[in-house]
Amino acid sequence: MRRWLDRLTLAVLAVLLAVGPALGVDEQQAWAALTGGGHIALIRHGNAPPGYGGDPPGFRFDDCKTQRNLDDKGRAQGKALGEAFRKHGVRVDRMLSSPVCRCMDTASLMAVGTVESSWALVPDRDPTNRARLRELKEIVSTWRGPGTLVLVSHGFTIEPLIGIVPDQAEVIVLRPTPGSGNGASIVGRIPAPR
Repeated sequence: MRRWLDRLTLAVLAVLLAVGPALGVDEQQAWAALTGGGHIALIRHGNAPPGYGGDPPGFRFDDCKTQRNLDDKGRAQGKALGEAFRKHGVRVDRMLSSPVCRCMDTASLMAVGTVESSWALVPDRDPTNRARLRELKEIVSTWRGPGTLVLVSHGFTIEPLIGIVPDQAEVIVLRPTPGSGNGASIVGRIPAPR
């Protein structure tokens, strides 16, 4: 049994050592793509404590007090994302956000461009009519730059587009791929600011 545990420990260590450097390369590739322009930074809003499995009862788009909002950590993440974009020299040509306050606040706190509201970044709740998802696919597949397109959205919007739910304040870097199923391919991921 001891010999088996030793082998298992070595196998796990080998996997971690192999994956660790790959994650760093992935992040470097993501920043290089954003700096080069013509790519999309797809960002899940900053930290917004749950408590209702979504927004509280009585949610209204026109009243932030009825919504789940950024906490201090989420506001700090928004500012840190903007600082990271400036530090890496990312040119932002357009910035779209879900009209939900936690997304608009994340985008505004980044302070890297004028924020436009887009319903394409709000989750489709009706699986039989994915009009917003189709519009989002069109937005990402047709982006040409020359700079970066920043999209601030929700996990439930991002998952049907790319198949993963990023952490809050995580950046997924996409390359437009017209004609593909989702309109974009993943270049890399940038972890949420600590």
